Amino acid sequence: MTKLKLILLVLMSAWMMSTAQVSYGRYAAIMIDAENGNVLHEINATQSWYPASLTKVMTLYMTFEALKNGQIQFFDAMRTSSHAARQPTSKLGLRTGEFLTVRDAILALITRSANDAAVVLAEHLAGNEDNFSTKMTEKAHALGMYNTRFMNATGLPNDWQVTTSRDMAVLAWNIQRHFPEYYQHFSAHSFNYKGTELRGINKFTAKYPGAEGMKTGFTCGSGYNLIAAAHQNGKRLIGVVMGGMTSVERYQLMYQMMDAGFENRYMATPGKHINSMPATLTGPPPYQLGCGSKAYLHTASVTRSGGDSSVSNHRYVRKYKYRAHASHGRHLVSTGKHRHSNKRVHLVKSSRSKPVAHRSHTKRVVASAKNVRSPKVSHRSASRVQKAAVTRTKTNKVRYRHNTTG
Repeated sequence: MTKLKLILLVLMSAWMMSTAQVSYGRYAAIMIDAENGNVLHEINATQSWYPASLTKVMTLYMTFEALKNGQIQFFDAMRTSSHAARQPTSKLGLRTGEFLTVRDAILALITRSANDAAVVLAEHLAGNEDNFSTKMTEKAHALGMYNTRFMNATGLPNDWQVTTSRDMAVLAWNIQRHFPEYYQHFSAHSFNYKGTELRGINKFTAKYPGAEGMKTGFTCGSGYNLIAAAHQNGKRLIGVVMGGMTSVERYQLMYQMMDAGFENRYMATPGKHINSMPATLTGPPPYQLGCGSKAYLHTASVTRSGGDSSVSNHRYVRKYKYRAHASHGRHLVSTGKHRHSNKRVHLVKSSRSKPVAHRSHTKRVVASAKNVRSPKVSHRSASRVQKAAVTRTKTNKVRYRHNTTG
């Protein structure tokens, strides 16, 4: 009997150790000294994560490199393809055939996290977005971002598109070092587009003393992400936060890290450099933050008065239980007891103000609904909603995206 207990104890210990090895932190963060690359603070910095719109920082790196090499010019006009125009919000609201300058595209990515502008840049630089994402991954690995793989230029959900907070810090550090003439654009609070002043969405840039900007990001799978840089009293720091539960939390975490860094409360570990941290693509799968117990029904409309902008309206959808096929991203979380499901549902609001399902940009039908009873949203029966799930909507219709990056 004693021998049996000993065997059980050994097996239980082994199980607990294996479980600990694959456990996930609730968020990931890193702080480095931008002057030398020394790591001042990190938590889960090499844990796989979805980058969301932090992806656009690599899109910008590729753009800056093309500018420096003379491949493109700052005021070159780039044509908007139908694929770029179909991108979900956040976006400028570009129409197919419209022209966008390289300058405006850069500022649109930095201030508004515009998905359509990111795709316009990608297609202009590499012919199509697939080619561009391949080049992005190659460049990432050349920079030492071995935990990173890109599948698009925007950061919109894709299961294969992963990174780490350490890799994002490497990217930001290299932009500072390689492109000081373009790095200054990250501090933009707004930019004028066709006579309309478009304000930036990065509150760190506007509020933190000495802030030099960088980039925000969000999907339901990643949580609220942020790359930030600041300069005080001759000291420059770069910080990355991934997986904030709210937008406020990501800023609070960053403020705390920055304050500690500038007050010298973080001491660099001897020999711990950003380039010496472990990197492998064989680690745990990306962390799934989810979106809590509420799902949002977003109805987007496009206004064109002096400029192109996208406006989203939100309202809560409660007491819904969705069933969805797995799809790229797995980033929409349904409500009720399935609040932590990693399956995605797409809805749109039709011209008759009735929510219907639609196909994603991958042209796959990913959702059907069951037991839909909420009078706030629709009175149609479950069978009618399921029928609506396979209804194709025209590209110029208003569309839903819960997994909007920005």
